[in-house]
Amino acid sequence: MSWSILKLLREKPEVLKEHVKKRFMDPSIVDEAYRTDLEWRKTLTVIQELRHKHNVISKEIPKLKGEEKEKKIKEAREVLRQLEELEKKLKELEERRMKLLFSLPNIVHESVPIGPDDSYNVPIRFWGKPKVWSGYIEQFKEQTEKYGFKVEYEEISWKPVGHADMLENVLKLGDTYKAAQVAGSRFYYLFNDIVFLDMALLAYAIDYLTSKGYVLVLPPYMLRYKIMMGVIDMDTFKDAIYKIEGEDLYLIATAEHPLAALHAGEDLPEEALPLKYVGISPCFRKEAGAGNRDLKGIFRVHQFHKVEQFIYAKPEESWELMEELISNAEHLFQGLGIPYRVVNIASGDLGAPAAKKYDLEAWMPAQGRYREMVSCSNVTDWQAFRLKIRLIRRRGMIKEYLHTLNSTAIASTRTITAILENFQEPDGTVVIPKVLRKYLEIFKNAPTDAIHPVKKEI
Repeated sequence: MSWSILKLLREKPEVLKEHVKKRFMDPSIVDEAYRTDLEWRKTLTVIQELRHKHNVISKEIPKLKGEEKEKKIKEAREVLRQLEELEKKLKELEERRMKLLFSLPNIVHESVPIGPDDSYNVPIRFWGKPKVWSGYIEQFKEQTEKYGFKVEYEEISWKPVGHADMLENVLKLGDTYKAAQVAGSRFYYLFNDIVFLDMALLAYAIDYLTSKGYVLVLPPYMLRYKIMMGVIDMDTFKDAIYKIEGEDLYLIATAEHPLAALHAGEDLPEEALPLKYVGISPCFRKEAGAGNRDLKGIFRVHQFHKVEQFIYAKPEESWELMEELISNAEHLFQGLGIPYRVVNIASGDLGAPAAKKYDLEAWMPAQGRYREMVSCSNVTDWQAFRLKIRLIRRRGMIKEYLHTLNSTAIASTRTITAILENFQEPDGTVVIPKVLRKYLEIFKNAPTDAIHPVKKEI
């Protein structure tokens, strides 16, 4: 079975153009891809016919003599000349064709809300009882009741301190100022209790997912261009990832990248699927498009730790498995006790690989906003085509492209920001979620139940 996007391009190009339009992209890329693919196929057919003709002539030549033999030899040489020209043309067409095919985004799932940006995202469920400062009540209702949800909340009269000030000024367990001096903006030093908290979050996510049968993976932190190009839309994101100077290597932005590459170039028997992995790694991101957003604190940074879920699936099972992935992430945040909502991401904000995407957004009391903590995507066969990963059907030994899915489990620094805002007391103490405490007990100097502010000198 061919790649779903190529099948649509050849059989229903107008339908594919509608999918591209849903992403608010220029649909002319479909026309160009269609024309190039058609020319490539026609040229390939002519080449195959000429090869056959040359084979026939070559078999005839030994049987001939004299003038007839010379005539056939000349004919064979002319066919070879034509083949040489056409094969050169085919190579050029193949390069252009693949570049155009790689520029095509995934097919948009029918349940995705249509809109150009995140303002068109649609919340589909809420969990928890958020603490809402009295000054943010209306703002809170805009994010809940506007979408038809009546979310129970606890009104508080004191305004919580933002995560950045909590980290650096109240707890004094982080230093982004010094990090900026030695490395630039969006870097950080974290100390003592916050580092223990970071490690506990990672252990918590790993413990849960491995208990569900996910295979734990420590992957490469760098990938070659050819592989990275198969995992992401490289033309769009080349400015968002770090390249190693003088090397054909790029730092990963998430463990999704090396986990997607784990079976590159392989044919997997259908009975082996689904393959479920949980990867842990540092993540490196330029955040080039972030501008001046979230400059303070550790919410949006160039490096952080993340536990990532990844699944290789049969196409008929991938949508059910997408629900499993977001459910796993929800379980982790429910265990932490952080109120959240799950949103269905609008078509214009999906990114080229995803056919559908959910974000889990935690309530941030100091900001009066829900903020992204988890991203969960069904990439269908978009990555599998590029990385040449197929499944083999037992019946008929038919090969087809499988589906890949990915989701954050926990990104530690970002989750810490949600803990700092949701579990702070008026005196600056931050209560540690109970579910994390057993992962802190193994460290002699780790906090047990709370992180306390630095005492002011009298």
